[in-house]
Amino acid sequence: MADAPVSDRPLRLDVWLDVACLAKTRSEAQRVVKGGKIEVNGEKPKPNRDVKPGDTITLTRPLGRKQVVRVLGTCEQHLPKAEAKALLYEDITPPPTPEERAFLQLLKDTRPRGPVVAPDKRERRELRRLKGRDS
Repeated sequence: MADAPVSDRPLRLDVWLDVACLAKTRSEAQRVVKGGKIEVNGEKPKPNRDVKPGDTITLTRPLGRKQVVRVLGTCEQHLPKAEAKALLYEDITPPPTPEERAFLQLLKDTRPRGPVVAPDKRERRELRRLKGRDS
């Protein structure tokens, strides 16, 4: 899809986030914008705000991490993620500080390992008996 119509025309923020693969769907993009997790040029926008090349968008990701991108172009058609990243935006997020890296490593180290296995029939009966729900 090398002939995707990338342009310099303004495009709605929620549509751009969806097309640029920074949100899974347009409705998710609208929820994120309405929830205050997005800033455009330092301002809290509405989903219908137009973005254009040169705008700086700050996204708040899980665990409070900030992702900063600069808009390079707009497109109304969906692009593969790699193409979208190359043609529509430049990621200018600063590298994590040593404190952030240590915090993320701590979270990673304390996460449970291995697959989560559901209890079998015998174990479910034992759990119900221990909780006093079944005799």
